[in-house]
Amino acid sequence: ATFMVIPHHGGQCFKVTFGDLTLVFDPISKGASLPAVRFGADIALVSRNHPDMNGIEEVTYGDKQPFAVTGPGEYERQEVVIQGFLSKSKYGLAKGEEDAINTIYSVELEDMTLVHLGALSDTELSKEARESIDEIDVLFVPVGGDGVLSPAKAHELAVSLEPKIIVPMHWSGIGVPKALEAFLKEAGNGSEKVDKLTLKKKDLIGKDGSILVVTP
Repeated sequence: ATFMVIPHHGGQCFKVTFGDLTLVFDPISKGASLPAVRFGADIALVSRNHPDMNGIEEVTYGDKQPFAVTGPGEYERQEVVIQGFLSKSKYGLAKGEEDAINTIYSVELEDMTLVHLGALSDTELSKEARESIDEIDVLFVPVGGDGVLSPAKAHELAVSLEPKIIVPMHWSGIGVPKALEAFLKEAGNGSEKVDKLTLKKKDLIGKDGSILVVTP
C-alpha cells in the first residue's frame, strides 16, 4: 500500500505527497511573514486569503499547475475528494475588519481523511461541517492565539472532534511566543516529535487523539 508523507513548511503549510500526487495546505506566498515555499503542487488549498497562506504562484512550479481551491464548496480532483466549509478567522485583519473568511478543509485521499482547520478563530464548527466530517484521521489545528484559536481553545476543539492524530500548527514562524508549549501543556498527555508525518491507514488503528508535532 502506498503511504502519505507530510512535511511541515512553517505557519499552516503542510505538503502532502502520495505517489505522484502533491497536495499543499496553505502555501506561503512571497511577502509573507514567513519564508515563501517553492515546489510544485497538483492541488493547492487556501484557508485564508493572506500572504502567509495564499501562495498559489509559489507552488506553480516545473510542470505542475495546481488546481487551486480557495473557498467553501465540494471539489474532486485526481481521486481526491475535498470539502470546504465556511468559518471565520481574525488573523491578519485589515483595519476596520471584524473578521475574515476562513475555509476548513476535509480531504479524503486513499480512504484517509485529513482535516485542516486553517486560520480558524471560531471555537466550534458550523452544523454543516460537524454533520459532514466524521472519522478524522489527521486534524491540523491552529494553536497560535492572536487571531486564531488560543492553545487552550485549540486543544478543547481538537479533542471534541475525536481525530486519531492531532497536528498543531500556527506556532512556527507565526503565532504568539511559546504557543506550542502552552498547547502541549494543555494536552498534558505527552506528544511525539517527528520531522515529517508518514501515514498508512493501518498505522492509525488504535490511535486516539495522539499529538504529533511535525517540526519544520
